[in-house]
Amino acid sequence: MATLTVPAEVPSAVEDAELLRKAFIGWGTDEGRIISILAHRNSAQRASIRQVYAEKYEEDLLKSLDKELSSDFERIVLLWTLCPTERDVFLANEATRKGTAGHHVLMEIACARTSRFLFQVREDYHSRFKRSLEEDVAHHTKGDFRKLLVPLLTAHRYEGPEVNLTLASSEAKILREKISEKAYNHEELIRILTTRSKAQLNATFNHYNDSFGNSINKDLKQDPKDDFVSLLRATVKCITYPEKYFEKVLRSSLKKVGTDEDALTRVVITRAEVDMKRIKEEYQKRNSVPLEKDVEGDTSGDYKSMLLALIGNESA
Repeated sequence: MATLTVPAEVPSAVEDAELLRKAFIGWGTDEGRIISILAHRNSAQRASIRQVYAEKYEEDLLKSLDKELSSDFERIVLLWTLCPTERDVFLANEATRKGTAGHHVLMEIACARTSRFLFQVREDYHSRFKRSLEEDVAHHTKGDFRKLLVPLLTAHRYEGPEVNLTLASSEAKILREKISEKAYNHEELIRILTTRSKAQLNATFNHYNDSFGNSINKDLKQDPKDDFVSLLRATVKCITYPEKYFEKVLRSSLKKVGTDEDALTRVVITRAEVDMKRIKEEYQKRNSVPLEKDVEGDTSGDYKSMLLALIGNESA
């Protein structure tokens, strides 16, 4: 369900590298050429371009792009050019230093990736910074946030379809009990959210709804101004309905006063090769307007063109 469009006949990495180099030469940068190439290559193809470019011109493509581009367009192109795990390493490290503002980014990386991918992110993080991701998260987050985020990021969830309905029933009761007591940071509640497979959690949440008459997220809205409870709600939604979670992030980034370009960029670059079609469908259903239209209305220039290309706009 990706929105990334790749030509039927893709030029060689050598040709792409040469055309990118030409885009940097002269008085002005050819941003359109950069978009036409990088926004229409998958992660493996972008990695090949970067490798060839480094061999041919003795400079990392990222460094060349950094010298030629600026502002939000520079950020989206640089992050998109990175391989997916390398990108998450960067985003995670950046998030650890943002305090509360980075908590949702760390949660997304933990909950919206496969266990194998998340394991690789942790390995790459350790290689890049010579310390573990969980070490940095533990150092930079406090209290309940640390108690939730560290186990989320170190989880290795089973990803099979099997569920234990008896377990779902018993753990739904535990969740209900702790939420009713407002014991949101209880170790049992956190253990369930951070260790169970997504299939098992879906069964547990369905049982919760059927047994107690409310969805778990509705009950968690009893404390709407509590930042930790907000993160718990987001965790549940990201695990069970990622398309709804990311639709809300996009809606918030576009609809509030002043566009949140960081959030908009993050969702587009991390989901364009995964499930952006589903997110777009959810956005249309929730807002009665295509995502492309709101992106066009709230962004401009080369940044807008790059976004539209990645979300599958046929004219971009």
